[in-house]
Amino acid sequence: MHVFVTGGTGHAGSHVIPELIAAGHEVTGLARSDEAAAALSALGAKARIGSLEDLDGLKAAARESDGVIHLAYRAELLPSGGLDALCESELAIVLAFGEAMAGTGKPLVVAGSIGAPTNPGRAAPFSLGRLATEQDPALAGGPAHRGTLRARNAVEIAVLGLAEQGVRSSVVRIAPIAHSATDRAGFLQQLIGVAKAKGYVGYPGAGDNRWSAVHIRDLSSLFRLALEKSPAGKAWHAVGDQAIALRQIAEAIALRLDLPAVSIPADELMIPGYFGFLAAVVSLDLSASNDITRQTLGWNPSQPGLFDDFNNGHYFPVR
Repeated sequence: MHVFVTGGTGHAGSHVIPELIAAGHEVTGLARSDEAAAALSALGAKARIGSLEDLDGLKAAARESDGVIHLAYRAELLPSGGLDALCESELAIVLAFGEAMAGTGKPLVVAGSIGAPTNPGRAAPFSLGRLATEQDPALAGGPAHRGTLRARNAVEIAVLGLAEQGVRSSVVRIAPIAHSATDRAGFLQQLIGVAKAKGYVGYPGAGDNRWSAVHIRDLSSLFRLALEKSPAGKAWHAVGDQAIALRQIAEAIALRLDLPAVSIPADELMIPGYFGFLAAVVSLDLSASNDITRQTLGWNPSQPGLFDDFNNGHYFPVR
Protein backbone atom coordinates (compact mmCIF):
# COMPACT_ATOMS: atom_id res chain seq x y z
CA MET A 1 0.00 0.00 0.00
CA HIS A 2 1.23 3.52 -0.81
CA VAL A 3 0.57 5.58 2.33
CA PHE A 4 0.62 9.36 2.68
CA VAL A 5 1.61 10.48 6.20
CA THR A 6 1.46 13.92 7.79
CA GLY A 7 3.54 14.63 10.87
CA GLY A 8 6.07 12.01 9.85
CA THR A 9 9.02 13.65 11.60
CA GLY A 10 7.27 14.03 14.98
CA HIS A 11 7.48 11.77 18.01
CA ALA A 12 4.78 9.41 16.75
CA GLY A 13 5.41 9.80 13.03
CA SER A 14 9.11 8.98 13.27
CA HIS A 15 8.06 5.55 14.57
CA VAL A 16 4.94 5.09 12.43
CA ILE A 17 6.90 5.42 9.18
CA PRO A 18 9.47 2.67 9.95
CA GLU A 19 6.59 0.48 11.20
CA LEU A 20 4.79 0.88 7.87
CA ILE A 21 7.91 0.29 5.80
CA ALA A 22 8.81 -2.84 7.79
CA ALA A 23 5.34 -4.18 6.97
CA GLY A 24 5.97 -3.70 3.25
CA HIS A 25 4.20 -0.39 2.66
CA GLU A 26 5.56 2.50 0.62
CA VAL A 27 5.42 5.84 2.44
CA THR A 28 5.36 9.45 1.31
CA GLY A 29 5.52 12.07 4.04
CA LEU A 30 4.48 15.70 4.04
CA ALA A 31 7.52 17.99 4.42
CA ARG A 32 7.43 21.73 5.02
CA SER A 33 11.17 22.21 4.52
CA ASP A 34 14.27 20.66 3.04
CA GLU A 35 15.31 19.69 6.56
CA ALA A 36 12.05 17.80 7.08
CA ALA A 37 12.43 16.16 3.67
CA ALA A 38 15.90 14.93 4.66
CA ALA A 39 14.54 13.55 7.94
CA LEU A 40 11.80 11.67 6.08
CA SER A 41 14.37 10.27 3.65
CA ALA A 42 16.44 9.04 6.60
CA LEU A 43 13.37 7.16 7.84
CA GLY A 44 12.99 5.48 4.45
CA ALA A 45 10.09 7.58 3.14
CA LYS A 46 9.70 9.80 0.12
CA ALA A 47 9.02 13.48 0.77
CA ARG A 48 6.27 15.63 -0.68
CA ILE A 49 6.99 19.32 -0.14
CA GLY A 50 3.89 21.13 1.08
CA SER A 51 1.99 22.28 4.15
CA LEU A 52 -1.21 21.71 6.07
CA GLU A 53 -2.46 25.09 4.85
CA ASP A 54 -2.44 23.86 1.24
CA LEU A 55 -5.69 21.90 1.15
CA ASP A 56 -5.50 21.34 -2.60
CA GLY A 57 -2.06 19.80 -2.13
CA LEU A 58 -3.40 17.51 0.60
CA LYS A 59 -6.26 16.42 -1.65
CA ALA A 60 -3.84 15.62 -4.47
CA ALA A 61 -1.62 13.60 -2.12
CA ALA A 62 -4.65 11.64 -0.87
CA ARG A 63 -5.81 10.89 -4.42
CA GLU A 64 -2.35 9.63 -5.35
CA SER A 65 -2.10 7.33 -2.32
CA ASP A 66 -3.81 4.13 -1.24
CA GLY A 67 -4.34 5.42 2.29
CA VAL A 68 -3.63 8.37 4.60
CA ILE A 69 -2.41 8.63 8.19
CA HIS A 70 -2.88 12.15 9.58
CA LEU A 71 -0.71 12.90 12.62
CA ALA A 72 0.20 16.57 12.20
CA TYR A 73 -1.60 19.70 13.38
CA ARG A 74 -0.93 23.41 13.08
CA ALA A 75 0.54 24.14 16.52
CA GLU A 76 1.44 27.66 15.42
CA LEU A 77 -2.26 28.60 15.56
CA LEU A 78 -2.58 28.05 19.32
CA PRO A 79 -0.84 31.21 20.64
CA SER A 80 -3.04 33.60 18.68
CA GLY A 81 -6.21 31.67 17.80
CA GLY A 82 -6.38 29.07 20.55
CA LEU A 83 -8.35 25.86 20.29
CA ASP A 84 -11.05 27.34 18.07
CA ALA A 85 -8.49 28.13 15.38
CA LEU A 86 -6.88 24.72 15.74
CA CYS A 87 -10.24 22.97 15.52
CA GLU A 88 -11.22 24.97 12.42
CA SER A 89 -7.93 24.03 10.79
CA GLU A 90 -8.24 20.35 11.64
CA LEU A 91 -11.81 20.18 10.39
CA ALA A 92 -10.77 21.72 7.08
CA ILE A 93 -7.91 19.23 6.73
CA VAL A 94 -9.88 16.06 7.48
CA LEU A 95 -12.78 17.19 5.29
CA ALA A 96 -10.32 17.87 2.46
CA PHE A 97 -9.00 14.34 2.80
CA GLY A 98 -12.57 13.08 2.88
CA GLU A 99 -13.48 14.93 -0.30
CA ALA A 100 -10.50 13.46 -2.13
CA MET A 101 -11.14 9.91 -0.85
CA ALA A 102 -14.95 9.81 -1.04
CA GLY A 103 -16.32 6.66 -2.60
CA THR A 104 -12.93 4.96 -2.79
CA GLY A 105 -13.00 2.84 0.37
CA LYS A 106 -9.45 3.99 1.08
CA PRO A 107 -8.36 4.11 4.72
CA LEU A 108 -7.97 7.44 6.51
CA VAL A 109 -6.54 7.14 10.02
CA VAL A 110 -6.49 10.31 12.14
CA ALA A 111 -4.75 10.87 15.47
CA GLY A 112 -7.08 11.71 18.35
CA SER A 113 -6.69 11.55 22.10
CA ILE A 114 -8.24 9.97 25.14
CA GLY A 115 -10.89 12.13 26.81
CA ALA A 116 -12.61 11.70 30.13
CA PRO A 117 -15.68 9.45 29.73
CA THR A 118 -19.12 10.96 29.99
CA ASN A 119 -22.46 9.58 31.03
CA PRO A 120 -24.78 10.17 28.06
CA GLY A 121 -27.62 12.47 29.05
CA ARG A 122 -25.88 13.83 32.14
CA ALA A 123 -23.41 16.62 32.71
CA ALA A 124 -21.17 14.90 35.24
CA PRO A 125 -18.45 12.43 34.24
CA PHE A 126 -18.47 8.87 35.46
CA SER A 127 -16.88 8.34 38.85
CA LEU A 128 -13.45 6.83 39.28
CA GLY A 129 -13.42 3.11 38.71
CA ARG A 130 -14.83 3.18 35.18
CA LEU A 131 -12.46 3.06 32.22
CA ALA A 132 -13.38 4.96 29.08
CA THR A 133 -14.07 2.58 26.21
CA GLU A 134 -13.70 2.87 22.48
CA GLN A 135 -17.47 3.28 22.23
CA ASP A 136 -17.54 6.35 24.51
CA PRO A 137 -17.72 9.86 23.05
CA ALA A 138 -14.58 11.95 23.39
CA LEU A 139 -16.37 14.89 25.04
CA ALA A 140 -15.72 15.30 28.76
CA GLY A 141 -18.13 16.63 31.35
CA GLY A 142 -15.65 18.66 33.41
CA PRO A 143 -15.94 22.42 32.70
CA ALA A 144 -12.19 23.09 32.91
CA HIS A 145 -11.51 20.75 30.00
CA ARG A 146 -14.84 20.92 28.20
CA GLY A 147 -13.73 23.41 25.56
CA THR A 148 -10.63 21.39 24.68
CA LEU A 149 -12.55 18.17 24.24
CA ARG A 150 -15.50 19.77 22.48
CA ALA A 151 -13.12 20.96 19.77
CA ARG A 152 -11.46 17.57 19.62
CA ASN A 153 -14.81 15.81 19.52
CA ALA A 154 -15.96 17.92 16.56
CA VAL A 155 -12.98 16.71 14.56
CA GLU A 156 -13.49 13.11 15.64
CA ILE A 157 -17.16 13.19 14.68
CA ALA A 158 -16.22 14.60 11.28
CA VAL A 159 -13.64 11.87 10.68
CA LEU A 160 -15.92 9.01 11.69
CA GLY A 161 -18.75 10.55 9.66
CA LEU A 162 -16.68 10.17 6.50
CA ALA A 163 -17.54 6.46 6.66
CA GLU A 164 -20.94 7.45 5.21
CA GLN A 165 -19.14 8.92 2.21
CA GLY A 166 -17.27 5.76 1.31
CA VAL A 167 -14.06 6.48 3.23
CA ARG A 168 -12.69 3.77 5.55
CA SER A 169 -12.10 6.36 8.24
CA SER A 170 -10.98 5.72 11.81
CA VAL A 171 -9.54 7.56 14.80
CA VAL A 172 -6.71 6.37 17.03
CA ARG A 173 -7.24 7.97 20.45
CA ILE A 174 -3.79 8.35 21.98
CA ALA A 175 -3.20 8.05 25.74
CA PRO A 176 -2.23 11.36 27.40
CA ILE A 177 1.24 10.01 28.13
CA ALA A 178 3.07 8.65 25.07
CA HIS A 179 6.55 7.66 26.23
CA SER A 180 9.80 6.43 24.69
CA ALA A 181 13.51 7.16 24.51
CA THR A 182 12.78 9.73 21.79
CA ASP A 183 10.17 11.74 23.72
CA ARG A 184 11.27 15.40 23.67
CA ALA A 185 8.22 17.48 24.55
CA GLY A 186 5.38 15.21 25.69
CA PHE A 187 3.27 15.51 28.83
CA LEU A 188 5.75 13.48 30.89
CA GLN A 189 8.64 15.76 29.91
CA GLN A 190 6.51 18.75 30.89
CA LEU A 191 5.79 17.28 34.33
CA ILE A 192 9.50 16.61 34.85
CA GLY A 193 10.42 20.10 33.70
CA VAL A 194 7.93 21.76 36.06
CA ALA A 195 9.20 19.64 38.96
CA LYS A 196 12.81 20.62 38.30
CA ALA A 197 11.87 24.29 38.10
CA LYS A 198 9.76 24.25 41.27
CA GLY A 199 11.94 21.95 43.36
CA TYR A 200 9.13 19.51 44.16
CA VAL A 201 6.72 17.24 42.28
CA GLY A 202 3.10 18.27 42.55
CA TYR A 203 -0.09 16.29 42.08
CA PRO A 204 -3.69 17.56 42.31
CA GLY A 205 -5.51 16.99 45.59
CA ALA A 206 -5.37 13.34 46.64
CA GLY A 207 -3.92 12.46 43.23
CA ASP A 208 -6.21 9.47 42.82
CA ASN A 209 -7.43 10.52 39.37
CA ARG A 210 -6.03 8.04 36.87
CA TRP A 211 -4.20 8.46 33.62
CA SER A 212 -3.38 6.09 30.78
CA ALA A 213 -0.08 5.72 28.93
CA VAL A 214 1.33 4.05 25.83
CA HIS A 215 4.80 3.31 24.50
CA ILE A 216 5.36 5.03 21.18
CA ARG A 217 6.35 1.77 19.44
CA ASP A 218 3.07 0.16 20.49
CA LEU A 219 1.29 3.28 19.27
CA SER A 220 2.95 3.01 15.87
CA SER A 221 1.86 -0.60 15.47
CA LEU A 222 -1.74 0.38 16.22
CA PHE A 223 -1.71 3.05 13.50
CA ARG A 224 -0.53 0.39 11.05
CA LEU A 225 -3.22 -2.06 12.14
CA ALA A 226 -5.92 0.60 11.87
CA LEU A 227 -4.72 1.42 8.36
CA GLU A 228 -4.75 -2.23 7.34
CA LYS A 229 -7.73 -3.63 9.21
CA SER A 230 -10.05 -1.04 10.71
CA PRO A 231 -13.67 -1.05 9.56
CA ALA A 232 -15.05 2.35 8.60
CA GLY A 233 -16.21 4.75 11.29
CA LYS A 234 -14.40 3.27 14.30
CA ALA A 235 -12.36 4.70 17.18
CA TRP A 236 -9.48 2.76 18.75
CA HIS A 237 -7.62 3.22 22.04
CA ALA A 238 -3.84 3.43 21.97
CA VAL A 239 -3.49 2.54 25.65
CA GLY A 240 -0.90 0.29 27.26
CA ASP A 241 -1.14 1.19 30.95
CA GLN A 242 -4.88 1.67 31.37
CA ALA A 243 -5.16 3.37 34.76
CA ILE A 244 -2.31 4.84 36.84
CA ALA A 245 -3.05 7.22 39.69
CA LEU A 246 -1.45 10.59 39.01
CA ARG A 247 -0.07 10.52 42.55
CA GLN A 248 1.87 7.35 41.67
CA ILE A 249 3.34 9.05 38.62
CA ALA A 250 4.34 12.07 40.71
CA GLU A 251 5.90 9.86 43.38
CA ALA A 252 7.88 7.91 40.78
CA ILE A 253 9.21 11.16 39.30
CA ALA A 254 10.01 12.48 42.79
CA LEU A 255 11.98 9.35 43.64
CA ARG A 256 14.16 9.68 40.55
CA LEU A 257 14.71 13.41 40.95
CA ASP A 258 15.27 13.11 44.71
CA LEU A 259 12.53 15.67 45.32
CA PRO A 260 9.44 15.62 47.56
CA ALA A 261 6.02 14.78 46.13
CA VAL A 262 3.45 17.37 47.28
CA SER A 263 -0.34 17.57 47.04
CA ILE A 264 -1.48 20.79 45.36
CA PRO A 265 -4.84 22.13 46.68
CA ALA A 266 -7.54 22.75 44.10
CA ASP A 267 -7.46 26.53 44.55
CA GLU A 268 -3.75 26.56 43.67
CA LEU A 269 -3.99 24.51 40.47
CA MET A 270 -4.78 27.25 38.00
CA ILE A 271 -2.43 29.79 36.47
CA PRO A 272 -0.11 31.09 37.90
CA GLY A 273 -0.07 28.07 40.18
CA TYR A 274 2.15 25.03 40.12
CA PHE A 275 0.82 23.42 36.93
CA GLY A 276 0.40 26.55 34.83
CA PHE A 277 -1.27 25.78 31.49
CA LEU A 278 -1.49 22.09 32.46
CA ALA A 279 -3.92 22.94 35.27
CA ALA A 280 -6.98 22.37 33.05
CA VAL A 281 -6.16 18.70 32.52
CA VAL A 282 -4.24 17.38 35.54
CA SER A 283 -7.37 16.79 37.64
CA LEU A 284 -9.17 14.77 34.96
CA ASP A 285 -9.56 11.02 35.11
CA LEU A 286 -8.12 9.88 31.77
CA SER A 287 -8.10 6.14 32.28
CA ALA A 288 -9.18 4.04 29.31
CA SER A 289 -9.74 0.45 28.26
CA ASN A 290 -8.08 -1.16 25.24
CA ASP A 291 -10.20 -4.32 25.22
CA ILE A 292 -12.11 -3.70 21.98
CA THR A 293 -8.97 -2.51 20.20
CA ARG A 294 -7.02 -5.63 21.18
CA GLN A 295 -9.83 -8.05 20.35
CA THR A 296 -10.83 -6.48 17.02
CA LEU A 297 -7.50 -5.46 15.52
CA GLY A 298 -5.27 -8.02 17.21
CA TRP A 299 -3.18 -5.28 18.79
CA ASN A 300 -0.83 -6.55 21.46
CA PRO A 301 1.12 -3.89 23.38
CA SER A 302 4.51 -5.44 24.09
CA GLN A 303 6.84 -2.55 24.85
CA PRO A 304 7.85 -1.45 28.38
CA GLY A 305 5.15 0.14 30.51
CA LEU A 306 5.43 3.66 31.85
CA PHE A 307 7.34 2.91 35.05
CA ASP A 308 9.68 0.47 33.32
CA ASP A 309 10.39 3.13 30.71
CA PHE A 310 11.39 5.53 33.47
CA ASN A 311 14.56 3.44 33.66
CA ASN A 312 15.52 3.74 29.98
CA GLY A 313 18.11 6.44 30.71
CA HIS A 314 16.25 9.07 28.69
CA TYR A 315 13.97 10.67 31.24
CA PHE A 316 16.30 10.39 34.22
CA PRO A 317 20.02 9.64 34.70
CA VAL A 318 20.78 5.96 35.15
CA ARG A 319 21.79 5.28 38.74
